[in-house]
Amino acid sequence: MSATQRIQTTPRACDVAGMTTDELRAAFMIEQVMNREKVQFTFTDLDRMAVAGAEPGTRPLELTNDPETGRGFFLERRELGILNTGGAGTVVADGTKYDLATHDCLYVGMGTRSVTFASVDAAKPAKFFMISTPAHQAYPTTKAAKKDANPVPLGSLATANQRTIYQYIHEKGIKSCQLVMGFTEFQEGSVWNTMPPHTHSRRTEIYFYFDLGQNIVVHLMGEPQNTRNLIITEGQAVLSPQWSIHSGCGTGAYRFIWAMGGENQRFDDMDKVVPTEMK
Repeated sequence: MSATQRIQTTPRACDVAGMTTDELRAAFMIEQVMNREKVQFTFTDLDRMAVAGAEPGTRPLELTNDPETGRGFFLERRELGILNTGGAGTVVADGTKYDLATHDCLYVGMGTRSVTFASVDAAKPAKFFMISTPAHQAYPTTKAAKKDANPVPLGSLATANQRTIYQYIHEKGIKSCQLVMGFTEFQEGSVWNTMPPHTHSRRTEIYFYFDLGQNIVVHLMGEPQNTRNLIITEGQAVLSPQWSIHSGCGTGAYRFIWAMGGENQRFDDMDKVVPTEMK
């Protein structure tokens, strides 16, 4: 039996205008990412990125192969980024154990045959968010704690978007073939993410929202002059094609993981959008 949850394809920009709310959600969202039973990937047509979440309880969960990879094992021609959004956990990659506290990140390189996930305390389980992209070169499996990430402060309380971007897998951090990954957290009182918004034609992106509690995020998507919105709750992910903005406003502070795949890894390679020109 395949471990694939589904293979998710995104519509053309010109098709979005006539889509219903349910159709938008089915096309651009992964409604439930974390899985307590198995590591189950959703494969997308966004630079072949694949998404999964593992929330191990009393027993470890294993990364198994999927026919969608077309290879002998999952990471034969893929790389994997993991960020822990829950309690303390461990990842064992080809026999080497990595302890991941909350907000720690692990990059697992191409060619790694065995990966397992476990929680230190099943009552406070780890929650491993994962992104996998195709790879052409093997880079070392590397851990980075939050203190090792590159923090980039942005915004202000006056504009309700004071936040810190933590870069883990990027040009000057953990080396990868094409994967770029990190997370953003907000100061209390700030709620806007990625505003002013942007698009980037040379890569695509996926957001994973977490630590929302009972808050929601109104996520803006679509072409800058033809925007749409999605209502996001805890633990949901949104797919962003290269033509779509990806921005949002919450009812309280929150965090979100951003992950990209594409032609380059320059974080600032983006086409900025003037908010007053949006529709």
